[in-house]
Amino acid sequence: MSLFQHLVVIATALVVTLVLTPLARTIGLRWGIVAHSGGRSVHTGAVPRIGGFAMFAGFAAAVLVRYLGERLWGWPPALTLAGEPVVGVLAGLGVMFIVGLIDDVVDLTPGQKLVGQIVAASVAYAAGVRIDFIGNPVSGGLQMLGILSLPVTLFWMVGFANVVNLIDGLDGLAAGITAIAAVSLLVLAQETNQPLAAVLAAGLVGACVGFLRYNYSPASIFMGDSGALFLGFCLACISLLGVMKSVAAITLVVPLLILGVPVFDTFSAIIRRRRGGRPVHEADKGHIHHRLLGRGFSVRQTVLIIYVWSIALAVGGYAMRWVAPALKIVTFLVLAGLSGVMAYWLGLFEVAHRDDE
Repeated sequence: MSLFQHLVVIATALVVTLVLTPLARTIGLRWGIVAHSGGRSVHTGAVPRIGGFAMFAGFAAAVLVRYLGERLWGWPPALTLAGEPVVGVLAGLGVMFIVGLIDDVVDLTPGQKLVGQIVAASVAYAAGVRIDFIGNPVSGGLQMLGILSLPVTLFWMVGFANVVNLIDGLDGLAAGITAIAAVSLLVLAQETNQPLAAVLAAGLVGACVGFLRYNYSPASIFMGDSGALFLGFCLACISLLGVMKSVAAITLVVPLLILGVPVFDTFSAIIRRRRGGRPVHEADKGHIHHRLLGRGFSVRQTVLIIYVWSIALAVGGYAMRWVAPALKIVTFLVLAGLSGVMAYWLGLFEVAHRDDE
């Protein structure tokens, strides 16, 4: 696929998201679908939290334009060549978006949200979007997962959806990190000739950049769970359709590095809450952005620091995909070491206060 076609997809998602976000903001204010200040929140006043509607619409419009390009304008097949996987991914994305939107409106329980997320992931799995094997780093062969394919795939998809949701705590943070990850996955998908993954990544880039116009500090609208769950689930599907189709064992690490900051943040939160004797799902004020704010950085400075961290990990993930085997290990150790130093400096594993403390 040509650069022009990718730019058309990105521009479509960007423009539609730009146009519809003010509408979503108006609906959120009129219907009372807002996030109030207090708790872990650092904003003031009531801010609409259904920006995910505009992002999802922008992404869907971009996919439609790509489909029309293939049907009417002679573009090379991506959506029309994929068959069942594209139907499963789009249906799963729709389910995940609806689950998040319902939660934005009526506040689902954690159990209800988890069931909805599993249903969304199961839809994509049934259409063939799955992890069937992993590369064996010792023998260089393949380790077939067999019956473990379903739980491993569901864990991957639901996990990605939730790590983006957990990092969504500051203006522009989740959208910016997702855009960085999507650009990385777009480049990798293009280079490995995975056209469906490339199209989805391009649409995601446009939706995120368009939304940042209203979501960057000071934000006039939040994406809510409808946006965060949609973004994370889309990244999970892109990774399964793109870089993880390689038989190399290192491909398991590449998507995790590309989305390294929210993954690391979630991992540290689990350890921190277990050390404090609290339920894993119980929110606290110990996330990366809370720690940076506590160090005296402003909201914008905190977001920019995390952007730079994310870009470094994404570049490292890209490098690991192509460099010699010995350098893959060195790259991973360097990135892990730097992230470890950052975590120690921020005290990410130290027990943090709950929202009500």
